[in-house]
Amino acid sequence: MEIPGGVPPGPGRTPPPPETAGPGECAATWRYTAPALDRSVPGARQAVRDLIRRRRVPLHDDALHGLLLIVSELVTNAVQHAALLSPELAVEVSIGPSWVKVAVEDDHPCRPRPVRVHAGEEPRTGGRGLLLVQAIVAEAGGRYDVERTASGGKVVWAALPLPPSVTSPPRPR
Repeated sequence: MEIPGGVPPGPGRTPPPPETAGPGECAATWRYTAPALDRSVPGARQAVRDLIRRRRVPLHDDALHGLLLIVSELVTNAVQHAALLSPELAVEVSIGPSWVKVAVEDDHPCRPRPVRVHAGEEPRTGGRGLLLVQAIVAEAGGRYDVERTASGGKVVWAALPLPPSVTSPPRPR
């Protein structure tokens, strides 16, 4: 799947969180829609990987794999839990000078919640995707949130910081 070029954020689309954008920073944003079907998960992952490579986003391998795992988990959640009310989902990627953000939007009104397994409970084979997303985001020093859309659905997003540019001036010690 191809992510169409440069769609600026607009109504119903989430801009990057204020804490990730510095003064004067702006984002380039790509957005595409896909059916809420299992086959959309690897398609979304591949589209984001291709976009990151084409745009030469400076992500180390571990960070790229983490970002792609986030995409897989968020699209999987939309497919598994929102498809009845939202036969289509949207994947959006925003790239700023110091961060990359992925968001998945669907029309289901319920906010996703991570499933925690407590001591003594039988382990489950699924339901821990949001815990993985939260762990990846926390380890990278990023942000994660869920927001309502104007149409009553939701956008689940994660923003990860990029390493400082090699052209950036050194920071004072």
